[in-house]
Amino acid sequence: MPPVTREDPYASYNFQIIVTNVSDDGVAVSGSFTEASGLELEIPPIEYRTGSEDTTVRKIPGLKKYTNLTFKRGVTGHVGFWNWVVEALNGKVRRTSGSIVLLDENRQEAMRWNFDRAWPTKYTGPTLSATKNEIAMETLVLAVEKLEIDV
Repeated sequence: MPPVTREDPYASYNFQIIVTNVSDDGVAVSGSFTEASGLELEIPPIEYRTGSEDTTVRKIPGLKKYTNLTFKRGVTGHVGFWNWVVEALNGKVRRTSGSIVLLDENRQEAMRWNFDRAWPTKYTGPTLSATKNEIAMETLVLAVEKLEIDV
C-alpha cells in the first residue's frame, strides 16, 4: 500500500517535548513548552585542492554539526529542568535524550525529532515588569550531539 499523501501541512503549534532522565526518579519529563527551535544540522564542506589539478576545488563532507535546541515556556513552578541546570553548574553534567513530537489535528503523532546526549547549556529566567500584561517566560537551551527524524 503506498504511503498516504497529505495535502495540507501540519500546524506548528501542536507539539510536545519529552526529555528523559531529567527528574531525580529517572522518569521522562514531558514539558508544556510554547516554543521549540533549533532543529538544524549542518555538514560544512571541506575545500581541498592538490597542486596537480586545475583551479577546481574539491569539496568533501566535513564534521556534522547540530545547533542547540531552545525551548521556551511559561513559568509554572516545575523545578525538574532547573535542578538539571543546577547539576551542570555544580560540575555534574548529566547527558540525556529526548524528542520533539509534532502532532496532527487529532493530537496523534505525525513526526518525531529525536535528540541525544543533550545537556543544559543556558537558562534564561523571566523578565518581570509590573507595567506589562504578559506571561512570565523562561528559556532552556540544550546542546545536543545527535538529531534524527522518525516519521
